Amino acid sequence: MKIAIMATGGVGGYFGGRLAAAGEDVHFIARGAHLAALRGNGLVLKSANGDLHLKPVSATDDPAQIGPVDIILFAVKQYDTETAAKLIKPLIGADTAAITLQNGMDKDERLCAVLGREHVMEGAAYITGAGVASPGVITHVGKVARIIFGEADGRRSARGERFLAACQNAGIDATLSTDIAKDLWAKFALLSAFSGVSSVLRQPVGAILGDPDTRKLFNDAIAEAIAVAKAKGIDLGADYLPRQVAFSAGIPPETKSSMQMDLEAGRRLELDWMSGAVARIGDELGVPTPVHRFLYAALKLWANGKK
Repeated sequence: MKIAIMATGGVGGYFGGRLAAAGEDVHFIARGAHLAALRGNGLVLKSANGDLHLKPVSATDDPAQIGPVDIILFAVKQYDTETAAKLIKPLIGADTAAITLQNGMDKDERLCAVLGREHVMEGAAYITGAGVASPGVITHVGKVARIIFGEADGRRSARGERFLAACQNAGIDATLSTDIAKDLWAKFALLSAFSGVSSVLRQPVGAILGDPDTRKLFNDAIAEAIAVAKAKGIDLGADYLPRQVAFSAGIPPETKSSMQMDLEAGRRLELDWMSGAVARIGDELGVPTPVHRFLYAALKLWANGKK
């Protein structure tokens, strides 16, 4: 398949690298020093799932040079959604699907507004500690690296089946979902809690779960998101909370959320689309969210990064 990666950060670089190594026709979109490194030295991936050094790779800052593709892995920060969506219009062909691997719950609607519903396939990525360590170099902490994607109406489309086969051929843990709305909430309930709590505490998952008070803060944040999802008509099940706590305990203790890494680096935060969204949707539905409201308030002054 012809696949474009928008853009080549931790998530896009990891999955794009695996697909390219398996022989798919992958085109990486990047800019600045990162683009220069990709062009000069290829893509380096350092991961517990196996290291890669792909050279040469197709890399550009101009999607028009790539032309129409089958799949776009759309993995930019939420605050860049509209700008990035307009840039990838030259990649759209008759049956192109942009798979959103972003955080948050309004990402698909925002992308649909630019590209059209027929060109958006909803998705989520579970990947621990992935990021750009230096230009051209992607690092990935731990072994968790999974993607879930599916059509909004739940059908198993031909394009979805083809991309699933490509992922499986590349050794990627992938699922073609027939209930993507529930799968997205299942990720969001955990991620919104971990992002907010880890960022407020400036601590990785091991330290958070190792203290009874911070563990309770984390659990309470997850429980609030579960309640908001239920009010939206999404029942995550009685076993969801203990399963997510067990999952969190099983990842490397040094794992940080991407928002904590952004905070420590002085970059903008996706706060409005994480704890901010839980509190906002909770208000709309009459669901109390005191923990997420606290997390939002405690981080708000850092949301735009260092001045």
